[in-house]
Amino acid sequence: MASKALMKPTLNFKHGTLKNNEAQVQSHSFGQVCFPGKNGVSSSRKSVVVSVVTTKTASPATVVAVPVKTGSTVLLSQKWREIQGLNNWESLVEPLHPLLRNEIIRYGEFVAACYKAFDLDSNSKRYLNCKYGKKNMLKEVGMDDSGYEVTKYIYATPDINIPIQNDAAPGRWIGYVAVSSDEVTKQLGRRDMLVTFRGTVTNHEWVANFMSSLTPARLDPLHDRPDVKVESGFLSLYTSEEAETKFGLESCRQQLLSEVSRLINKYKGEELSITLAGHSMGSALALLLAYDISELGLNKADHRRKIPVTVFSFGGPRVGNLSFKQRCEQLGVKVLRIVNINDPITKLPGVLFNENFRGLIGGSRYEFPWFACSCYVHVGVELVLDFFNVQNPSCVHDLETYINLLKWPQRLGIQKEGFDWMNKARDLLVSAQSLNISLMPWKDVAINMVNMVQSQRT
Repeated sequence: MASKALMKPTLNFKHGTLKNNEAQVQSHSFGQVCFPGKNGVSSSRKSVVVSVVTTKTASPATVVAVPVKTGSTVLLSQKWREIQGLNNWESLVEPLHPLLRNEIIRYGEFVAACYKAFDLDSNSKRYLNCKYGKKNMLKEVGMDDSGYEVTKYIYATPDINIPIQNDAAPGRWIGYVAVSSDEVTKQLGRRDMLVTFRGTVTNHEWVANFMSSLTPARLDPLHDRPDVKVESGFLSLYTSEEAETKFGLESCRQQLLSEVSRLINKYKGEELSITLAGHSMGSALALLLAYDISELGLNKADHRRKIPVTVFSFGGPRVGNLSFKQRCEQLGVKVLRIVNINDPITKLPGVLFNENFRGLIGGSRYEFPWFACSCYVHVGVELVLDFFNVQNPSCVHDLETYINLLKWPQRLGIQKEGFDWMNKARDLLVSAQSLNISLMPWKDVAINMVNMVQSQRT
């Protein structure tokens, strides 16, 4: 499949002029869009042109208004509910609306800040934690003009017992909570509470990713909902507490729910939004948090309205079963999944038994009683990109590549830096074997991930 070896996506250009020649309109082909089907399961992918309007002078991180037609301007403050998924991004992804594009990029850069601030120096006192304090973190990673204030750091620890370097405790910095400033709040049209999560880095997290079994979420103490199931490793990262240290560490879930509740109470009476953004494993945690907040009703501002809860997922895996997807939709959780069609992580877990399974055997004519509980299903609207670099296959999952493609579709080239997912999976298998750890629950998944990345080369 030599046609897959793309240095950049195929571009279709359509030129036009706005009033006073303010901007040049270019339509870029990004691949495919997938909308939720009416039957509760995502419809098959449709091959369509996903175009985006770009301007030569605007910065994606600061744009709050864009010209869309001759003599007309759309403000983000006027359209923010639609951009956050009020109508499931209908008419916004085909073609890709410039305001939505800018918001995807903006939230992607907030997630990228997690990687830039994460300390991977094993000799550092902050090893596997954030390099910087909350007040200076965004400034240190080059986002001092973002207009957001970091209010809390979030830590996670999976319930997995394997040795790690330096005998450090397994609880590690996973992301942060931030809130928009008064000035940016006016531009956005609401006070935005943002939670961002980085992707998989440590061995504990890789093991958690490969615990590919469904288990009941049971996050609402008043309603058991045993049919609503999620991947056990992601749930472990989200709910496990650290009991090994003197004081222990609250679970990722407890930290997040406490901070979100505090901010909702602090800004009570204001127009609010809750935005959750993550990459890879971080996308799974973002979706679990979105479901949790909505299931518990924390986003109910009053009896008449709810605070919108939106997930921007970059290269995210499947998280739960069909019942989980249906419950998220019932609760009004909005999910926009930005996906590279060549990214193997987005095909896990559930490589075979997933939302496409019934289509493989003849559509809905065949119903299996175990489908809703036992098959993994993606949640939300899917915006599909298409990029691959034969000289660097690991770029298919690299967050910076995702962001750069949206920023500059015509400039996407070789990624010289980035996390090497394929080799990391291989190294983890080797190190786990040397530690005499049982690989059976997740070995095949890791091998499948490596093989899928390799298959993109041919």
